[in-house]
Amino acid sequence: MRAFPIAASFAAFLALAPGALAQQSVEAFYKSKTIDMFIGYPPGGSNDVYARVLAQHLGKHVPGNPNIVVHNMPGAGSFLAANQVFAVSPKDGTVICIGAPTLAIDEKLGTQGVRYKTAQFNWIGRISPLVNIVMTWHTSPVKTIEDAQKREVTMAGTGAGSTVSIYPTVLNNVIGTKYRLVMGYRGSNEAMLAMERGETEGHSTSWEAVKTAHPEWISENKVSIPVQFALTRNPELASVPTAVELGRTEEEKRILEAVMAASEVGTAFFTTPGAPADRVAALRAAFDATMEDAAFKADLDKVRVGIGPMKGVDLQKLVTKVADLPADLTAKLKLVYTDKQ
Repeated sequence: MRAFPIAASFAAFLALAPGALAQQSVEAFYKSKTIDMFIGYPPGGSNDVYARVLAQHLGKHVPGNPNIVVHNMPGAGSFLAANQVFAVSPKDGTVICIGAPTLAIDEKLGTQGVRYKTAQFNWIGRISPLVNIVMTWHTSPVKTIEDAQKREVTMAGTGAGSTVSIYPTVLNNVIGTKYRLVMGYRGSNEAMLAMERGETEGHSTSWEAVKTAHPEWISENKVSIPVQFALTRNPELASVPTAVELGRTEEEKRILEAVMAASEVGTAFFTTPGAPADRVAALRAAFDATMEDAAFKADLDKVRVGIGPMKGVDLQKLVTKVADLPADLTAKLKLVYTDKQ
């Protein structure tokens, strides 16, 4: 006789508070878990800096407050990490990754080494758009784009799938610059050191990486910056043209715009395909809360990097758009995206 009111009360609780139970389930799951954060780059670059600051703060906003452990997994322009997270990592919301902002376009173009489906990742959020630049050391005679169209200039390169290599290659193939990539450097820190030592004349990397590692190069005019890889000019680089502006015809501008869209993906984080929807929602909410966290923002200021967040649902739409690139534009991108030297 007493079982009925108890059962009825429990049924009423289920009907009235499904959201509370779902939240409790997520909290109970993460309370005993560790989240592994994979960085598809070596230590020291801007992606590594952003990821490590995020890892210090994200866990306190995730229900259950899990610990977050960072792992660097460089290789093939971050394809190694992306492939691992797509196919091997547990699909339970305990893995987060940051890879190249060009992951989607590389998949669309069939770049060698891609074994993932970008739109099937569950995108968590973006900390900031990622503006890349070309820079040459002050001893190089190549100071401008016009110089680079007339004279070969050696550039320290990393993985073939990274923006470090892709962006100068695209410029070579679209507007006729003569950037010659010297491949094999393990990340932008090593590549910048090679430029400083005179092993190469220049390097292409993120603006944040230069500001973080070598702000004195800017204040002391140690480098020339002839172009920024972005859709619009970064306010800190107001006098530097975007790659899109360098297009000489409407077709060239259209091609460059499609490639530069990667700058909008920027420092974006994702989890595995197949992660439970409630945990994906919790990770996205935790990411958004971290972007408003005063301590997180203060730590970004300390390492001299900026913030310009994008929510996970909007990021998901952005990377999915690449799948809808028209066939004619995709064909033209394939012609300019790889090194033809």
